[in-house]
Amino acid sequence: MRFAEKTCDQVITELAAKAPVPGGGGASALVGAVGTALGNMVGSFTKGKKKFADVEDSIISLQEKCDALQNKFLSLMDDDAENFTPLSKAYGMKEDTEEQRAEKTRVMEEATVNACRVPEEIMELCCEAIDVLAEFLKIGNPLLVSDVGVGVLCCKAALYGASLNVYINTKSMQNKEKASSINERTGEMLAAYGDKADTIYNEVAKQIQ
Repeated sequence: MRFAEKTCDQVITELAAKAPVPGGGGASALVGAVGTALGNMVGSFTKGKKKFADVEDSIISLQEKCDALQNKFLSLMDDDAENFTPLSKAYGMKEDTEEQRAEKTRVMEEATVNACRVPEEIMELCCEAIDVLAEFLKIGNPLLVSDVGVGVLCCKAALYGASLNVYINTKSMQNKEKASSINERTGEMLAAYGDKADTIYNEVAKQIQ
């Protein structure tokens, strides 16, 4: 059963269990979906109101983006679990002979590189979601401004959470050039969108305090 088809109770129970997946990557994807959904809710309370008729088309477009992002975040919960499983199994490979040790090193390197893919994608989606939330702040129903704030905090948490899953994998990579390239891109997203999320949050706080 896909994570998206499980109840909140089931997902939380599985996160708490003594099992390698779901873990931080899946949790980050879920939190990203929650943050995006809060932005989508702002759209739902803006669309169809005469007061916001001039931004109706833009709101509909933003909601379509949110729908796609939410679905992708949820699907990445499953992808993260699938990608991490080979790495988890690789740790248990035998190392009795030189050949076995070489094969374990090869398999672990391949699995580690692959394990970075989903957290990187989660980060990219978080950046897109933060951009969308910035637009909802500009043109959405101001009565929902606090939901924009909560949404952007969720997306920032997901962004930073996914980055930890990137860094823990790049740290153990043998290919340091590739690891450095991934880390550089990760740092760029954190710097740009961590700041943007803070700006959105601060603007929300200024409006309601």
